[in-house]
Amino acid sequence: MSVAVLGAGAFGTALALSLSREGHAPRIWARDAATVDAINHEHRAPRLPAITLPDTITASTDIDAVAQAETLLLAVPMQSLHDLLSRIAAPLAGQRLVACCKGVDLAELTGPTGVIAHAKPEAIPAILTGPSFADDIARNLPTALTLACRDEAAGEALQHELSTGALRLYRTTDTTGAELGGALKNVIAIACGACIGEGMGDSARAALMTRGFAEMTRLATRLGARPETLAGLCGLGDLALTCTSELSRNYRFGLALGRGESFDAHLTVEGVKTAEAVTRLAAKLGVDLPICAMVHEVSTGGTSVTEAIRYLLNRPLKEE
Repeated sequence: MSVAVLGAGAFGTALALSLSREGHAPRIWARDAATVDAINHEHRAPRLPAITLPDTITASTDIDAVAQAETLLLAVPMQSLHDLLSRIAAPLAGQRLVACCKGVDLAELTGPTGVIAHAKPEAIPAILTGPSFADDIARNLPTALTLACRDEAAGEALQHELSTGALRLYRTTDTTGAELGGALKNVIAIACGACIGEGMGDSARAALMTRGFAEMTRLATRLGARPETLAGLCGLGDLALTCTSELSRNYRFGLALGRGESFDAHLTVEGVKTAEAVTRLAAKLGVDLPICAMVHEVSTGGTSVTEAIRYLLNRPLKEE
């Protein structure tokens, strides 16, 4: 089976590198000609500067040519996914489109597979998500992820196609649970970073992680997800990673908020837009997500970290 990666960021390039170790020759689509030249002629990925790429990985700016592969890994930020799909003129009938992004689309209030199904209904949508940093995958360190696809046969084929010696994929048909676990953990990671940045301590962070997990589960099950999906790699596993590591952009962004520091505006922080989207979605569904709502307020300047913490601590007492 042929595999291509649409998006030349760190995660997409790391996946291409992982697949190349198993005998694949993945092509990468990049919008930037300089990136394509670096990959093809220097065997260097601008977003993974310490890694040398094998010559089996090639790149192109011609998206329709790259999109002819049977499996397409869509490795762009969540809010760019719809635009990426609209660039592909060629029909994608029967092709497997695997989203490698986490979040909720602001326009459609759906996860990645919903955006794929709307934009390319002839294709088979799936999502690859879970606790992973691009550098770990690029360095061939052991990593386990969730591969979610409602088409069980396609999901099983993808599981075997994309798993490698160091990258182990677990399969599920619960795309809703997989998507929302990956999306909301970024929001909670911002909250945890702000908590530590404000000096509230590890006990407060543990409380935020636990109550944040409750919010993840509450929204996902309201939309039909299975609770056990959220307790797996794409929910609890990813939450544990991003809420405790400064390698997470979302966590680092939260740290900056808590410390009153500026943050690099050029870096994509998926949790900011996701907090806005899930707050709107929760209001529409009548689901209570107080931590997500406070993250949205703080990250857009609507309130301070101190006031957000005070609000959460003064909510009515309740059973767990």
